[in-house]
Amino acid sequence: MLLEPLLPPLSSRSFKAGILSLALLALAGCDRQAPDPAQPAKDGATPGASGEHTPLNGTLDIASRGSRMPDFALKDPAGKVLRSTDLIGKPVLINLWATWCGPCVVEMPMLDSLADEDGTRLRVLTVSQDITGAEKVVPFFAKNPYKHLEPWLDPDNQLSIHYATGILPTTILYDKDGREVWRMIGGHDWSGPRTAAILAETLGS
Repeated sequence: MLLEPLLPPLSSRSFKAGILSLALLALAGCDRQAPDPAQPAKDGATPGASGEHTPLNGTLDIASRGSRMPDFALKDPAGKVLRSTDLIGKPVLINLWATWCGPCVVEMPMLDSLADEDGTRLRVLTVSQDITGAEKVVPFFAKNPYKHLEPWLDPDNQLSIHYATGILPTTILYDKDGREVWRMIGGHDWSGPRTAAILAETLGS
């Protein structure tokens, strides 16, 4: 499935698909409250909103291994465009997230650190699925000044529709040729030893 560039008028079919995607995300039960970094974690759990703890127990899925990266064009709040063709030549980790999704927010600092540690070998691309786009994402990035992540926007949820996991966060690893290696469905501890293991094949030791 090839995706049209971002921000065109949606067809009736695309609109219905977008509504279905959002409904699936709601049913998936992604926490719509942002986590409170000041709340201490207990028993190895990750701190979440209002004292609860957000589990990062995502599922590694290789069913689409070898699939080509879809055609897409993203924009940042300043209007800069990033196309899928710009990503060929270096492995890329595409993370679909939203400001209202607790596990997504918990992942962001870890993804920023991963981009710092493996930046020469791996590009980490965070793509917001907030339907209000910059209205939510710009204040979020202002409050959380990440050093290596960029506020790419996908307000029409075209990538969520394409990957159709029904869950945020969803993170997809592509090799340097733009072929899917695996996708992580749900939250994941990107600072843990499992991350190095599942990236090793693509990035090398």
